[in-house]
Amino acid sequence: MNLDNKVLACVDQSPYAGHVTDYAAWAARRMDAPLELLHVIDRHPEIGNSDDHSGALTPNAQEHLLDQLSSDDAVRTKAAREQGRIFLNRLRERALAADVVQVDVRQRHGHLDETLQDQQSGVRLFVLGRRGESAAKAPLELGSNVERVARALQRPILTVTEGFREPQRILMAFDGSAVTRRGVEMVAASPLFRGLPLQLLMSGKARHDGARQMAWATDTLSAAGFEVQGDIAPGDAEVVVAQAVQDRDIDLLIMGAYTHSPWRTLLRGSKTADLLRSATIPTLLLR
Repeated sequence: MNLDNKVLACVDQSPYAGHVTDYAAWAARRMDAPLELLHVIDRHPEIGNSDDHSGALTPNAQEHLLDQLSSDDAVRTKAAREQGRIFLNRLRERALAADVVQVDVRQRHGHLDETLQDQQSGVRLFVLGRRGESAAKAPLELGSNVERVARALQRPILTVTEGFREPQRILMAFDGSAVTRRGVEMVAASPLFRGLPLQLLMSGKARHDGARQMAWATDTLSAAGFEVQGDIAPGDAEVVVAQAVQDRDIDLLIMGAYTHSPWRTLLRGSKTADLLRSATIPTLLLR
């Protein structure tokens, strides 16, 4: 077991935490890697009473108010830490019951993307819920952290959905780009999908070298011992990939993620976000 190449699962206190843990445990077992469950507590103190917080206070009253707010914040922070400790220990027991050999838990205060950036040098794979606490009631919306985290990290990110089904049928959206070519090489070298049949699908705008790119990808995976099938189906990627996932009963999708700048995404939208919304299965994002 390589202790420097862990699977790091980001969990919050939403219904998705158990599913994130299950998929992270599955990945850790297949890669013979240690698992860490990380709970990041955002720092945004809230004012929870009806006291007058305007500036129209005497100096003594202002000082008293600041002391009171500081004390209230400390109480909330302590309560959040204790609640998080109990929550993490419960998930740790769940992962151990799934036969993961080494499971660590950790809590941090801060912003999720910045915290994960600091951690990524020792991580092989991140696992993240497609939605969190704030998006649990909006099934067609992505969690606010998904794009921000994906853009911040340079490691593969497995984004998971509700429910757990051990992956047996894998589909990779391959377009011949540098990102997806590196993804083919990563899959070929990793034990994560070893022994599982792989299907490659090239969609989107037809390209003149599509057949050559697909032949390279299938040859690379076949040489690594994979049973692989490659198909080219021009057309809107969101529609073609989503239909293939449904028709072929795919359990897990692999695709490149957020390869364009945030400004272009703002102006034209994001194909990554579109595919994530239409694919209702766990998706491995390649960066």
